[in-house]
Amino acid sequence: MSTGRYYHTASTLANGLVLVTGGKNNVGGNLNSADLYNSSTGTWTTTGSMSTTRCYHTASTLVNGSVLVAGGSNTGGNLNSAELYNPATGTWITTGSMNTTRSYHTASILANGLLLVAGGLNSGYLSSAELYNPSNGTWTTTGNMSTARAHHTASTLANGSLLVTGGFNGIYLNSAELYNPSTGTWTTTGSMNFIRGYHTASTLANGSVLVAGGYNNSAYLNNAEFYNPSTGTWTTTGSMSTTRCYHTTSTLVNGLVLVAGGYNTGGNLNSAELYNPSTGTWTTTANMSALRGQHTASILANGKVLVTGGSGSSNTSGVVNSTELY
Repeated sequence: MSTGRYYHTASTLANGLVLVTGGKNNVGGNLNSADLYNSSTGTWTTTGSMSTTRCYHTASTLVNGSVLVAGGSNTGGNLNSAELYNPATGTWITTGSMNTTRSYHTASILANGLLLVAGGLNSGYLSSAELYNPSNGTWTTTGNMSTARAHHTASTLANGSLLVTGGFNGIYLNSAELYNPSTGTWTTTGSMNFIRGYHTASTLANGSVLVAGGYNNSAYLNNAEFYNPSTGTWTTTGSMSTTRCYHTTSTLVNGLVLVAGGYNTGGNLNSAELYNPSTGTWTTTANMSALRGQHTASILANGKVLVTGGSGSSNTSGVVNSTELY
């Protein structure tokens, strides 16, 4: 990439390119720059910069092919601004601002094409949620979550509802709740067996959701559990060989889940492992060439996984601009 970055985003475009936006750099500065990865040539090119520097933001590829970047923070504080990237022109335009400033939130594309933003942090932890309509570029508030949370995950289920898990709001959480796009309301569902934030959630081929790792206020975690949408319950499964938070997970074409990098008491990690849903077990796989935490992982059209950037030698310095393929 053109610059080292962590706390950035990576979005797969309809044309197969991967758009990386924002984040922090080696000296902790916030970025507005963006890079494009071409998997056909294995090369990076710079593209138009966002109008605002931001990290801890979200970036979502909309049904119309544009990418919506929303919220985050910079030296001015938490943001409610949003902007759209046009892949055809490589340029950004501002769009409607969210009703609430927020960072560390989640953003999810719903089956109806709207984008749901939930939770996050501003002067306090948020339970609020709002919807972006790509047709008119406006945001409308929707039902609040029952629990304020940041550093949580959001996963779209096969029935179109959205599962939010864990996170932090002054304490680490094991609660989970479901958003119904038809009614705009949230209902609580079964709680996880473990409290956790900074974890990952991966949708498996059978429709269940695998949650792995994270932090619980006293320890980094290697445990994992999966959610069954049919019963609304959680079941523990095999634990990873390594404790980790700030890692990435990717559901591969063969149905396995790849976990890569992250951070624990030993610092940032380059280790990786694979979860097999059929056996409920993890096996180690080849290490990445670089230590990485707060990085991104994107599944390409050819089935490979592209990992970008991250913090390397420490959690706040040694930021890398390297990328690699699994």
